[in-house]
Amino acid sequence: MPNLIKSLRRHLAFKLILMVGLTLLLTISTWSYFNINYQEKKLMNSIAEGADRLTNTIKLGMHYAMMDNSRDDINQIINDISRQREIESIRIYNKNGQIKFSNRPLELDTKTNIKNEACYICHRTEPPLHELAVEERTRIFDSQKGYRLLGIISPISNDPGCSSGECHVHPEGKVILGALDVVVSLKRTDEEIIKAEQNLIGLGVIIFIVTSTIILLFIFKFVNQPIKNLIDGARRVAKGDYNRTIPIEQVDEMGELADAINYMCKEIAKHEIELNRQKDEYQNLFESVPCLITIQDINYKLLNYNRQFVEMFNPKPGDFCYRAYKGLKKKCEVCPVEDTFKDGQPHHAEEMGVGKDGTSKHWMVRATPITDEKGRVVAAMEISLDITERKKLEVELVKSEEKYHAIFSNIPNPVFMLNRENYEILDSNKSVEAVYGYSMLELINRSFLDLFPEKEHALYAGKIMVSDMIDRVKHIHKSGKIIYVNIRISPAEISGRKVLLVTTSDITKRLETEQQLIQAGKMATLGEMATGIAHELNQPLSVIKTGTSFFIKKINTNEPIPKDILFNVLHKIDMNVDRAAKIINHMRQFARTSYSEFEKVQINDVLQNAFEIFSQQLKLKGIVVYWIIEKDLPKIKADPGRLEQVFINILLNARDAIEERWGQHGTEKANKAITLKTRWEHNDIICEICDTGKGVPQAIADKIFEPFFTTKEVGKGTGLGLSISYGIIKDFNGSIQVAPNKPEGVCFILKFPLPEKADEKRDIAGR
Repeated sequence: MPNLIKSLRRHLAFKLILMVGLTLLLTISTWSYFNINYQEKKLMNSIAEGADRLTNTIKLGMHYAMMDNSRDDINQIINDISRQREIESIRIYNKNGQIKFSNRPLELDTKTNIKNEACYICHRTEPPLHELAVEERTRIFDSQKGYRLLGIISPISNDPGCSSGECHVHPEGKVILGALDVVVSLKRTDEEIIKAEQNLIGLGVIIFIVTSTIILLFIFKFVNQPIKNLIDGARRVAKGDYNRTIPIEQVDEMGELADAINYMCKEIAKHEIELNRQKDEYQNLFESVPCLITIQDINYKLLNYNRQFVEMFNPKPGDFCYRAYKGLKKKCEVCPVEDTFKDGQPHHAEEMGVGKDGTSKHWMVRATPITDEKGRVVAAMEISLDITERKKLEVELVKSEEKYHAIFSNIPNPVFMLNRENYEILDSNKSVEAVYGYSMLELINRSFLDLFPEKEHALYAGKIMVSDMIDRVKHIHKSGKIIYVNIRISPAEISGRKVLLVTTSDITKRLETEQQLIQAGKMATLGEMATGIAHELNQPLSVIKTGTSFFIKKINTNEPIPKDILFNVLHKIDMNVDRAAKIINHMRQFARTSYSEFEKVQINDVLQNAFEIFSQQLKLKGIVVYWIIEKDLPKIKADPGRLEQVFINILLNARDAIEERWGQHGTEKANKAITLKTRWEHNDIICEICDTGKGVPQAIADKIFEPFFTTKEVGKGTGLGLSISYGIIKDFNGSIQVAPNKPEGVCFILKFPLPEKADEKRDIAGR
């Protein structure tokens, strides 16, 4: 029985039925209690009113008998009325409490205590009350037979007929003569009340049973079975079965709960799949991450570790970290795990040990706390990154840095490391002192632009930023003398800082040698031009000689010279003297040693100056010169003296090539011509010098610019002219190439780049 009660107490249906039943029972009981009381009170009031009416009826019935003082009639009326089943007794009391009339003869003339319950109703005050409500005149008491009795007292008033009657006279001031006491049995009433109570209790029990049964069926159908399904579903979820749904199709809260649980199962299944995937991923990461991972307790015992750790140290179950890592019998002196357990913060350190292969190992170790839900450190994760190779590389790097620092310091050319923003010298090598005369300490923190002439600072500040190579730059030696260098610039990033690596090459001696070679070439050219210069000077000298001979002859013969003839002859002599002086000055300037000073020059003017030296001798040799030049060409940047030397060398070669080919033929049959062309094409100024000489075979076209290579006969050429010309053109950032001159001869094509401003003008003109 106790087990059954305990089992029932675990069921929701039992609890619900019990609670609903108790509520119903309490409700019905309360309703029954108040209803029975109400009905009983109503019934008693009705009985009391009936008894009161009966009392009044008796009084009315006895009125005339009492007026006639007919005691027999009064007794008869009382006895007749008392024969009714409900009436127990009828008494008439006088004012002194003596029973004067009664349906019980034995009670006649007996006197009752005025304080008993029947008399006390009126005699509780002095004088006695004579007007009372029915409720106040009614009393209920128990009979000796086991049922209740209801008594009602009604006062008998002094009627005017009594006070004036002749039979017996009552004083007129006497209000109450006596009292009529009627006692009615409540046996049937109590039986009806008990029956009504039993009926109400039975109705309550029936309502309780019916209601409980309906609730039981409802709960079993709509609550108990769905809950059982929900419990089964929850247990399946607890076991990990998320695919089966709970079969509840009710359109109510249970159905919504089932749908919610089914949805929850789907979401849990989805999240479990994702969780399993993440778990597998974590496990794979834990196992395959390229570093050593261990989980240690507060005693440094290994709780878990990854495959990398096993492969490197081969730990044993229950091993301690210090024994697995280093083969020690106690913990390391510097232990980041110990520090982590002390303060709960991550710590790191570098450690060294011996791997299972016996080689030295280096690690970067970081310990991180693992806490429980209360924030207490329960374990520590130690991640060790093998940095053995890095340590080896660091040693190699130190050696490499020492090696390359030695190379940097001993490079024969000066090397500067500049701040990219302001060209401040951050470092330099030892070769700087040999070239510039400054020590390394004297140049550090100075501007690289200080090595340029002051007027060129702005120019080269822009060039350094956008160029990777600047040739033939003037620098200032510590002593103040000018040196020439080529500059190579390379942007770099060193230690996270953007810098410029600048290498300079001292070309001062090379330029001096080149100048000597160029001067030697000029002298050789002048030697080749000697005959032509003699012809050039011969003509003005002949004119001068003829004029002076004419004047001498006229003077010797004392012949007068007309004024116009004198003026014309002297004018001719003066013109030819100027012409001879001009030729001599031109030769002197050409022969003078020149320094490489670039300036803006008009290529047509330089070509004209070079041609003037040969104009007469080309006429004498029957060589025709054709000029096809474009006027108003932009100026190029060049050294006019050296550029003129290039044109002279090419014209000499053209003259000689024409002589070699056409020298044996007469003038009429020969096609002796030199064509001079200039034009502006894109961003270049192009000059072409073409001749109708013997030409250059294709096989040697690539060799004619090599030093000492010549196609002339021995003793007629040095082989330096075109080689020097090639170097000069390259210095001007130009180019020179040879091509066939159709239908015969050869062309030398020279290209010179325009300065930036000229390019802009060309763009504007093109628009």
